[in-house]
Amino acid sequence: MNERAASQDERVGRVILSARNVAKSFGNVQALKHVDFDIHYGQVTTLFGENGAGKSTLMKILSGVIRPSSGDILLEGEPVSFSSTTDAQRLGVSIIHQELSLAPNLSVRDNIFMGRELRGATGIDYAEEERQARRLMEELDEPIDPLTLVEDLRLGQQQIVEIARALSVNSRILIMDEPTSALSASEVEVLFRVIRDLKSRGVSIVYISHHLEEALLITDHAVVLRDGAMTAYARREDIDLEWIVRNMVGENFDLGSPPGGYAMGEVMLSLEGVSVPDATVPGRHVVDDLSLAVRAGEIVCIYGLMGAGRTELLESVAGRGEMSAGRVCLHGEDISRLSIAERIAKGLVLVPEDRQRDGLVQTMSVGENLSLASIGAFTKGLVTSRRRERHVVEASIENVHIKADGAEAAIGSLSGGNQQKVVIGKMLATRPQVVLLDEPSRGIDIGAKAEVFKLLSEGAAREGLAVVFSTSEVGECLSIAHRIVVMSRGRIAAEFGADASKEDIMAASGEAVVA
Repeated sequence: MNERAASQDERVGRVILSARNVAKSFGNVQALKHVDFDIHYGQVTTLFGENGAGKSTLMKILSGVIRPSSGDILLEGEPVSFSSTTDAQRLGVSIIHQELSLAPNLSVRDNIFMGRELRGATGIDYAEEERQARRLMEELDEPIDPLTLVEDLRLGQQQIVEIARALSVNSRILIMDEPTSALSASEVEVLFRVIRDLKSRGVSIVYISHHLEEALLITDHAVVLRDGAMTAYARREDIDLEWIVRNMVGENFDLGSPPGGYAMGEVMLSLEGVSVPDATVPGRHVVDDLSLAVRAGEIVCIYGLMGAGRTELLESVAGRGEMSAGRVCLHGEDISRLSIAERIAKGLVLVPEDRQRDGLVQTMSVGENLSLASIGAFTKGLVTSRRRERHVVEASIENVHIKADGAEAAIGSLSGGNQQKVVIGKMLATRPQVVLLDEPSRGIDIGAKAEVFKLLSEGAAREGLAVVFSTSEVGECLSIAHRIVVMSRGRIAAEFGADASKEDIMAASGEAVVA
């Protein structure tokens, strides 16, 4: 073994960056309460906790996004103070944020090198930037042309670009806040391979994920935050899934079961031979001659790998995407030619996959977001009834159990789980008959996920809602769904009842089953 390798082996496991007695307050809200946290050289430290537990706040402090109210940050035992993310990057600390921070109107290449462009004798060396960007895409097994605009990529591919940008800095400490929230199973495998390669080179990783089983595959150390305080720490060999859930939420619980005790009604949503063209490949269809019927009070889960056509199907049904063939019928009426607003008025709504870009208006308050879709119900001409709007907002906050500092609170002040509940509450306020949800649990913790599924279950049982939700997590299929529809390559590959097995569902999707 050479001297450099021996030196690196000796450092593995040592603390490289630590927080000591760190606290952070936002007004009267104390987000962090005197937290101690260690990052180990060449290893993965996974941070678990519910939405609002303080995970992202702690990571923003460690990466220079914000400063702590009190406490110390130590880098290799010496006190440091990060005044900005650039300051942190200069010392080797980078972060991949949960919510994407890409410029959609710029290319993949320009996003990767934005703010630190490579310069040559005559200005920016675009050719070298493109070469390096292409190499990063190859490392991540994602055949994306570096000159492609980010806005033309699907969400999972945008997440890969975000990861590539962080890797391009050659950081020695890399913080990954929900890096797999939009990735397919195969893309997650690639990311894990990259993480193992980074570890072998001495890079320290902080990994935050609500996919608990997934995180157990990659972690060396586990830390749990709850209500802004560290409640548990252990090495990987000393923990399991039950340990994580118990320390996160205080009890072990599942995501519910299909609601019962009532008779389902007539068919509310009928898809007849729906086809959706591929915008990037002429003549190809991402959804191909698909038919599906959903009854009042029924919950249908659509499962499939990334690229199976789940998102394209739901968006075309809601009027956001183009159909090349087929019909969408609501309660027997063909609504295929109606606009999005007209479909909402008829009783069909969609909760989109990307809540930040498509579900929320970031400059509006919680209340303004909640009332946006149903504004026609309390507006006549140019006059809005504030009293009726306030009633809708207050009822939504109560019914959907949104934790916020009132209706006037900024939407950005809410945790990811509560933001998702605002999007759902906004659509439920329109009093729909059919609710479509594209990856409704993306980026939210197990507690918030259970609350969201409970809302859907109660809506189906009490109000006769027809619910269709898509997911790439098998565990979610086996929760509240009465029926599981597996999509593969734009078609329905199989259908199962609530008693299906995980292995059957994965096999039908074309996914390898890992023992």
